[in-house]
Amino acid sequence: MEAQDITITSLLPGRVVASGVAEVRPQVDGIIIERVYDEGADVTLGDPLYRIDPATYAARVAAAKAAVAQAQATYNQALNDATRNEQLRKRGVTSEQTLEAAIATRDTASAALQVAQAELQQAEIDLDRTTIRAQLSGVAGRSITTQGALVTAGQSSPLAVIRNIDPVLVDVTQSAAEILEFRRGRLQDRLNDTDTSVALILADGTEYSQRGELTAAEPYVNESTGVVTLRLQFDNPDHLLLPGMYIQVQMPQGTMDNVILAPQEGVTRNRRGLPIAYIVNGDDVIEERQLKTAGTRGNTWIVTGGLEDGDRMVVAGLQRIRPGAKVRPQERPAAAVPDATPAGAAAPDAPDADVKRDSDGGRSAAVTTEGSAKTASNEQTKSAPEPETSAN
Repeated sequence: MEAQDITITSLLPGRVVASGVAEVRPQVDGIIIERVYDEGADVTLGDPLYRIDPATYAARVAAAKAAVAQAQATYNQALNDATRNEQLRKRGVTSEQTLEAAIATRDTASAALQVAQAELQQAEIDLDRTTIRAQLSGVAGRSITTQGALVTAGQSSPLAVIRNIDPVLVDVTQSAAEILEFRRGRLQDRLNDTDTSVALILADGTEYSQRGELTAAEPYVNESTGVVTLRLQFDNPDHLLLPGMYIQVQMPQGTMDNVILAPQEGVTRNRRGLPIAYIVNGDDVIEERQLKTAGTRGNTWIVTGGLEDGDRMVVAGLQRIRPGAKVRPQERPAAAVPDATPAGAAAPDAPDADVKRDSDGGRSAAVTTEGSAKTASNEQTKSAPEPETSAN
């Protein structure tokens, strides 16, 4: 066994959420004449998605332009009249009342011109809106409408939905007590300079290649469950994570110094239900050790007491050994260890017991008592590992 410092994590359930969602809806009425985008394709802000028949709106633009021209002509005439009356008034040819009327007509014509220009601008906006464009960069989903469908401005059902899934957000829940420790700084004290990025476990049990960071914590505790929703952010360049996907997040909770990760298959229980392990001492004699554990990490026990750095743990032949028995241990190479069981129960009859080094750097031993048959070969005497013990 090798003592080491580890980071304690908690496994929190959560769901993947798109970092941005935009429902595509028409802003003008009309008939869909074309779908421009490909379903499921990436789109950028401003890309055309649908086209509505623009004939009606083009006619409105033409009428608005004519109204602007008419208002402009009226304004020009009123402006000339007002200017002429001002000059006549200076020479005393016309009355003050006539001048005031000319000025009022000029101002009215100016206001009418501004109204006509605004109506032209609105008509041009409506014409431009006949091309429905993406309001968000992301992945455009399936089209909910088809060519030839009649759509109305602001309708309740969207034409399509665009989701930004790079990066994605992950919403997980954590107990309010742990959140209090985090806000009071105790969690950061326990983590010290440890990497605080979080790992994500996919639905198939594999770990996601990208690591994420905590971005926000909702300032609200659910009354029925007593948990707080945390929001994490993960890069998703390959679009492997999809909104709605169930995942689990390994959230760092603190560090433990000078602990030993003991293979679960080498840890058993005594009659009182306490965890024990069999150790081969320096004289190749079996010793029974009572262990103090602080939970599990993968397929290993986190041992805080009972084991020391350099101890050799028996993982094969457990059914034929007893404390005080003389054995002959043999180290087993890590290549001989199945990936699913980095430490396990031992083969009873091997002439030379095995000691193997697991992925965490520890060693475990398979032993045989000196009373076992000396003529048996290694391959004939090794037996399959015992099942893993259940976690606390």
